[in-house]
Amino acid sequence: MELFDVTIVGGGPAGLYSTFYSGLRNLKTKIIEVQPVLGGKVNVYPEKVVWDVGGLPPVQAQVFAQNLINQAMIFMPTVYVNTKVEQIEKQGDIFAISTNSGDVHYSKTIIVAVGGGILNPIKLEVDEAEKYELTNLHYTILGMQRFRNKRVLISGGGNGAIDWAVELLRTAREVIVVYRNEQLTAHEAQVEKLNQHRVPILLNAEIQSFVSGTDDTVIEQVIISQNGETYQFEVDDVLISHGYNREKSLTFADSIEPKRKDDYYLVSQGQCATSVPGIFGAGDIITYDDKVGLLVGTFQDAVLAVNKAKMFIDPQADQYAMVSSHNEKFNEMNKEILEEVFTGGNK
Repeated sequence: MELFDVTIVGGGPAGLYSTFYSGLRNLKTKIIEVQPVLGGKVNVYPEKVVWDVGGLPPVQAQVFAQNLINQAMIFMPTVYVNTKVEQIEKQGDIFAISTNSGDVHYSKTIIVAVGGGILNPIKLEVDEAEKYELTNLHYTILGMQRFRNKRVLISGGGNGAIDWAVELLRTAREVIVVYRNEQLTAHEAQVEKLNQHRVPILLNAEIQSFVSGTDDTVIEQVIISQNGETYQFEVDDVLISHGYNREKSLTFADSIEPKRKDDYYLVSQGQCATSVPGIFGAGDIITYDDKVGLLVGTFQDAVLAVNKAKMFIDPQADQYAMVSSHNEKFNEMNKEILEEVFTGGNK
């Protein structure tokens, strides 16, 4: 039985920064993520630009996620992906963590960083829609360039759909928005951008069916129903942005007392400690007075959770880690970085 000091459940920003900081505090660390890749919800919008992290210039979400992953791996944690935690049991002084693979992981402490749960896009309920998913029916955008000079139809009227529509104005030849309700629910500033570009917006409308050509896996036309009338649009690509189903990945920790029905854990402010001794939380899954729902708040949660886990294991430990500029763990890496700066990469 291999015993870890800290096991972090969730591989998004909160889990990744917890992983880095746990290594910084000399804790034997494992991270478990249900998705096949690390990065969490940031991967949903890979080409969005992140502006609100202090000291970091504006950066694409996919680059930001990779930076977080690289940082988390500095102290060589044990990583499990494609692994869902199904149950946590206390066995004496340690936690036994059972997963969907049948494996059991053992840990002195746990940091829950599962965000809002497991996100799965709400699929379009149209006959044979699945067969187009490998060609030109999309539920997210992994790269804007594939839509260059294309005619793209977007189904949805919330922030996700309209944000994508605005982004596509830079590359697509034409953007069409279809929404089943009477009014778009996205932020009015984004809607105004679409109006300024005279983007066709069909309200009280929804996709009825697709028409393929000689290749029956490629959509060539979309049949739209609006107020009892039927319309046909030729398209190159279709993007569905109807939101996400949130699978509450918290059934493994029923003993943790949630604050309310939506399953956010109420923790003591400044400690990130749940109602179960030895289990801590970080990121979107926890709530407390004056909780900041931004990435900067997530990083603060991660530091607090790790520090409390450290002191739970060793009550005599320092309350905080030594600052990185004085920490011997970074001495060699700092030398390499400074040499790169001074030599301009020319050794």
